[in-house]
Amino acid sequence: MLLIRKLSRSIKKDHLLSWQSPLADECIIGRAAIRQCPRAYECHRSVRSLFDVERDGFASRLIRSGVNRHCGASFSSFVETVLVQARDPAKLSSELVTAIDEGRLDDAWKLYELHMQMDGFPRKSVVHKLIVSLTETLDVQWLNKAYGLVERAFEEGKQNLFEKETLIYLSFGLAKGGLPVAASTILRKLVDMEGYPPVAAWSAVLAYMSQTAPGAYLAAELVLEIGYLFQDGRVDPRKKSNVPLVAMKPNTTAFNIALAGCLMFDTCRKAEELLDMMPRIQIKADTNLLIIMAHIHERNGRREELKKLQRHIDEAPNLNDMQFRQFYNCLLTCHLKFGDLHSACSMVLDMLRKAKEAKNSLAAATFAFDGTRKGNDLIGGVVSDQSHRNSRLESLENASLKQQAIVSYEEFSKDRKFEKLQAEAEQALTRFLAKLQAQVELVTTHRGILQPTENIYVKLVKAFLEADKIKDLADFLIEAEKEDLPVSNDSSALVHVINSCISLGWLDKAYDLLDEMHLAGVRTGSAVYSSLLKAYCKANRATEVTSLLRDARKAGIQLDASSYEAMIQSRVLHDDTQGALNLFREMKDSKIPRLGHQEFDLLVKGCAENSEASLMSKLLQEIKEGQRIDCGVHDWNNVIHFFSKKRLMQDAEKALKKMRSLGHAPNAQTFHSMVTGYAAIGGKYVEVTELWGEMKALSASSPIKFDQELLDSVLYTFVRGGFFARANEVVGMMEKGNMFIDKYKYRTLFLKYHKTLYKGKASKFQTEAQLKKREAGVTFKKWVGLH
Repeated sequence: MLLIRKLSRSIKKDHLLSWQSPLADECIIGRAAIRQCPRAYECHRSVRSLFDVERDGFASRLIRSGVNRHCGASFSSFVETVLVQARDPAKLSSELVTAIDEGRLDDAWKLYELHMQMDGFPRKSVVHKLIVSLTETLDVQWLNKAYGLVERAFEEGKQNLFEKETLIYLSFGLAKGGLPVAASTILRKLVDMEGYPPVAAWSAVLAYMSQTAPGAYLAAELVLEIGYLFQDGRVDPRKKSNVPLVAMKPNTTAFNIALAGCLMFDTCRKAEELLDMMPRIQIKADTNLLIIMAHIHERNGRREELKKLQRHIDEAPNLNDMQFRQFYNCLLTCHLKFGDLHSACSMVLDMLRKAKEAKNSLAAATFAFDGTRKGNDLIGGVVSDQSHRNSRLESLENASLKQQAIVSYEEFSKDRKFEKLQAEAEQALTRFLAKLQAQVELVTTHRGILQPTENIYVKLVKAFLEADKIKDLADFLIEAEKEDLPVSNDSSALVHVINSCISLGWLDKAYDLLDEMHLAGVRTGSAVYSSLLKAYCKANRATEVTSLLRDARKAGIQLDASSYEAMIQSRVLHDDTQGALNLFREMKDSKIPRLGHQEFDLLVKGCAENSEASLMSKLLQEIKEGQRIDCGVHDWNNVIHFFSKKRLMQDAEKALKKMRSLGHAPNAQTFHSMVTGYAAIGGKYVEVTELWGEMKALSASSPIKFDQELLDSVLYTFVRGGFFARANEVVGMMEKGNMFIDKYKYRTLFLKYHKTLYKGKASKFQTEAQLKKREAGVTFKKWVGLH
């Protein structure tokens, strides 16, 4: 301004220009250029000759006249800056609106940037129009630009440029366009500026955010942050001033979406935090929420919580078949996790008994579920099989792809209650629930009757064999066969299990099971004896061969030619010529044909060729690929979780010590309970630091995996306490593992508790430890974007 005043006085004095000229600014530019750069004098006439042309033409003519060439880059930038300022903001704003209306977004964005250089942000209505147009494209490039515009305005304190509805629409578009971090940031800014979005709107944003792992994590964080405002009756709904705030309160749909997202991406400890919040803000559970809760309890190994939930499930009036299947699948899975084979077997046998009664008596209606309930997948009440469920899931996915186009802002603004957005949220929830249904593998239903699948038999057999409970396994399988179908010779589940044990080389276990069959009075064919005899012969175990042959004779089993040939060959290898001759005479006297009964190899081949793999082949795969479960870890984790939740940390520490002494290695869930317990008490940063040291040592010496939820809870504790050196270590581990980190949360946390920390220059009188602490704090501050 001072330069302009001096120039104006100089120009008036020389009478070179009338100040009524519309191009006074251009004249000032030329005059200033001449004074700053005498070498430009030869360009002066060219500059003055341009006074009667358009402003835009002046710029190019000025550069062509040689000013840039003679005065260098500094003068060029000076000219361009002042030329931009010389444009008429009103005209530029009008051109921007025209470009938006005509759909020329590239031109519109260039005009917007020009306006920002010239006069800052355009007026409110133009900004709104630009954001809406960019959002409606659902193009990632334009969505990012719209988000950047909003972010810059907030940084400059100009949030009044935006209406609440504009930001809600942008947040929805960002979420639908696959930008969950930006979408959540807009929602958080809305809450901060008290532009509370109604739950019908922001739950739709959650629905699209939850389709990626980072988005699902952020969705849970948002529900927790918004729900915190309403905990323990903090907001009085009777006050008129609280009406907009109350409209934002999370509802059952919002919780269902956030919880389902946690299940999809296996962040179930975060889901547990949501469950803990529900009673504190009076959320009522619907049938979907009950089933989602069951999945979460099963994933976290909360068997007692599942048992408590069972009463609500059994009493719920409108649960459908699929929901019942999901709950009992979760309960069975949890029994297996804890190694409670008795409870699991009791459930399976109870299902078989009820199914048998329903089939064989007119009392079937007592045990059948109401055929009018919603959710039956096939006509006649027969629930669909896995392939049908998969096709249903695929159709839902296809439907979701057809709904990618965003609702226009015109329709959006007319829908004052956000009913269309709420409908999209519910559709997304339906897709989440369909994916959960597809994971059910242990329980099915037939005409409304719960029945066990082959998979539960496989898992039970594996658990019994690993626990070396052969008698219990035989008792269970024999009882199950009695309830299900009459026991057959070579196709019973028990025979399949024996054959599987033979295939795995567990010959003694196979023999023990065969003994248990005889003791229970169950007869079997010759195929299983033949398979076991040949396996013993191959292993050169002559004593067991003799014993098994004697048992076969007692049972009246006629062995085939291949069995005799294997035994004869084994005797020859052991130089027992007389024994080999005796077996040959026995074979000849019995007139055993050369082609015997079905061989074990044929059984295996048949299993492999069968389109629906039998119990035997599934068992082989499960045992070969599955890992042995340490049931004790689940028990101790529940004990530690209980003490931590009750804030009895001394008891939790004792439990952890006892757990280690018994040889059970703590896992991520163990440490998570301890860290959150210390955080709830507050001030226990030294204890968390010790746990962090142990976690680092474990990760270096064992294959233990620390997940995002655990590291996030540790990071939160360190930032809250100002332990930035440790916090940077956690950040490093998370970034190395490509884990998502919610920087917005940590920036907010830093500003809340350490706003005045590390401002200005460092004091000269500091110890080396203090300097390192400051350096760590500054590093973290830069990482969260607080330069």
